[in-house]
Amino acid sequence: MRIKDHWREQRLFDQRALACAVLMGLATVGLVVRLFLLQVTRHDYYSDLSQGNRVRTEPIPAARGLILDRHGEEIAGNQPAYQLELVPEEVPDIDKTLASLVQIGLIRAEDVTELQRTIDSSRTFDSVPIRLRMSDEDVARFAVRRFEYPGLDIKTRQTRFYPNAALAVHALGYVGAISEQDLKHIDRNAYAGTSLIGKLGVESAYEHQLHGSNGFREVLVNAQGRSVERQGAFVPNLRTKAPTPGDDLLLSIDLKVQRAAESALAGHRGAVVALDPNNGDVIALVSMPGFDPTAFGRGITPAEYGVLSSDIDRPLFNRALRGTYPPGSTVKPAIALAGLTYHVVDPTAHKYCNGSFHLPGSSRVFREYHNEKHGWVDLDDAIARSCDVYFYGLADVLGVDRISTFMAPFGFGKITGIDIGGEKAGILPSREWKAKTFAKPADKMWFPGETVNFGIGQGYLTVTPIELAHYASLIATRGKGWKPRLVSAYRDHAGKMHAVPPVAEAAVGGIADEDWARVLHGMIGVTQRGTAAAIGLHAPYVFAGKTGTAQVFTVAQNEKYNASKIDERLRDHSWFIAFAPADAPRIALAVLEENGGAGASAAAPIARKVLDAYLLDAEGKVKPQP
Repeated sequence: MRIKDHWREQRLFDQRALACAVLMGLATVGLVVRLFLLQVTRHDYYSDLSQGNRVRTEPIPAARGLILDRHGEEIAGNQPAYQLELVPEEVPDIDKTLASLVQIGLIRAEDVTELQRTIDSSRTFDSVPIRLRMSDEDVARFAVRRFEYPGLDIKTRQTRFYPNAALAVHALGYVGAISEQDLKHIDRNAYAGTSLIGKLGVESAYEHQLHGSNGFREVLVNAQGRSVERQGAFVPNLRTKAPTPGDDLLLSIDLKVQRAAESALAGHRGAVVALDPNNGDVIALVSMPGFDPTAFGRGITPAEYGVLSSDIDRPLFNRALRGTYPPGSTVKPAIALAGLTYHVVDPTAHKYCNGSFHLPGSSRVFREYHNEKHGWVDLDDAIARSCDVYFYGLADVLGVDRISTFMAPFGFGKITGIDIGGEKAGILPSREWKAKTFAKPADKMWFPGETVNFGIGQGYLTVTPIELAHYASLIATRGKGWKPRLVSAYRDHAGKMHAVPPVAEAAVGGIADEDWARVLHGMIGVTQRGTAAAIGLHAPYVFAGKTGTAQVFTVAQNEKYNASKIDERLRDHSWFIAFAPADAPRIALAVLEENGGAGASAAAPIARKVLDAYLLDAEGKVKPQP
C-alpha cells in the first residue's frame, strides 16, 4: 500500500509557486518599463501622434499667378468656386460612394472610371477633387445629404477664369484637372489641395512660376473627418502658414492687336503672327478657329471634347506654331538676296516674262500664276509684281545647294525657339534631305524641276506661320535676329517687377548693305505699285511686304487652275508678310488664310488691319516711336 509523500508535494508546489512568482515579477517589470517608455521617455512622440488623430493638416493652395498683356489688361485670372473633394482613407466604400454621387447628379457616370484611377494614384490622406465648379444648386443638393458621405466635403477653392474667352487661346493655353499622368511627374506636396495644372501654351510652359507655394492650416476634426471647434476639454493650439502666390506674368501680346487680327480672320481658317523685330516680342499670335479654355478648367465632358476633336476645322490645332504650308512667293526676297550675294544676277537687267518658263532640254512648262504676262522686268519689278518666270530662272541658275545653304540662316527648316512648347519645324529641302527622306533610289535623286519650284516657294519647302514671321523680322532688321518670346516680364509675390531679357540670335551675315536695300525697295514696291498696292497706297505709313499664293495640289500641264470648280479646301493658301514702318520697323508679321486664294486679296487686307491696330492712334495717326 502506497503512503502519500506530503513533503515531496509541498516541495513541488513551492517550486511551481516560485516559478510563477518569477514570471509575474518579470512581466510586471516589463510592463513598468514599457509604461515608462510610453509615458515618460517617448511622451512627446505619442502625444503628437495622438493629437494627429484629431488635428489634421490641410493645405492652403496658393493663388495662381495672373497673366496680363503688355498694357496690364488681364488675360487669365482667378475666381472663387466650390468643389467637392474626397479623402480616400476616410471613405468606407469609394465605389459605392461614387455610384451614389452619380445617382444624385453630382458627378457624371462617364467620369467615374477616370476618377477611380485618379483616387487610386493619390495618397490615401490627400484630398482629391472629384467635382469642380459646383453650382449653388449642386452645393445645396450635397449639403442636405452630407451626413451620408463621410470623407467628402465641399471646399472653397480658386479656379481659373478667362475673361476674354477664346481670345489668344493658342498662345495662352489653358488649365485642366490634374490627371493620373500629371501625378507621375509633379511634386504631390506642392499640388496638395490643387485641382488644376497648366496644359498648353503659357499656362503650361510657365507652370512653375504661376503655381506658387502652398501654405497649410491645422484643423480639429471629429471621427468622421469633419472640422469642429473643440473635442471635450481639448482645445488645440492650431498653426497656420499663409501660401505664397504665383508670379504674375506680363506677356508681350497686345490685346488690341490680337483682337484686330482675330476679328479680321474670323470665319476663316488661318493664322497671324506679329513680332517686334527689335527684341522678338510676340505682339499677336492667332490661330483660327479657336476654342474657349474655360471648358477645360471646369472639367470638359467627353461629348464636348469629342465635338472639338472631331471638328473638321480643327480648333484645337495651333496653326501658328504647328501648321506647315508651302510659303509660295513670300520666299522671293530671300531668293533675290541669294542671287545678289552669289553675284549670279544683274539687278538692273531686264528679262522678258511671257507667262511660262522652260528648262533647257525639257518640255515641261512652268507657268506664271493665273497665266499672267509681266513683260520686261528687272529684279525690283520681279519682287514688286511677284514674277514667277523671273524667279524660275534665278533659282535654276542658283541651284538647290546654294539656295538651301543661303536660306538656312533665315530660320527655314527649324523651330524658332519660342518660349512655349508644341512648335513644329518646317522643311528646308536639299539634296541630302531628299536622299535621307525617300526610300526608293529613284526618289532620292534631286531634279532640276524641283529647284525651279523651290525658287517660288513650292515643292518640298514648307514653313509655319511663326517661322515666316521670324523670316520677315530678319529682313526688317537686315539680318539681326531675336528669339520670339511671349513673356517679357514677371511680378513676384512682393509686387516687384522683373524684366525678362530678350535673347539675341546669330545675325545673318555675308549680305552687302546695298543688296539689303535693293530687296527692301522691291518689297516697298509690293505695297506701292505691285501686288498689294490696294492696301498700301493710302496707308499713313510706308511699309514693305510680299504676297504669296501657295498651291495645295499640283495642276496638270494641260489644265488651268479654276478656284470656282474645285473643292474649297483644295484652293490655294493665301500668304502675306510685312514689316512697318519700312525705314524703322516696329512690327513684322506673317498672315496665312487657308484656301483663301491670292495673297493680295485675302491675307494682305488682314495684315493691313493688324498693322493699323498697332501703329495708329485713335485719330488714325502714326504713334510716336516708344
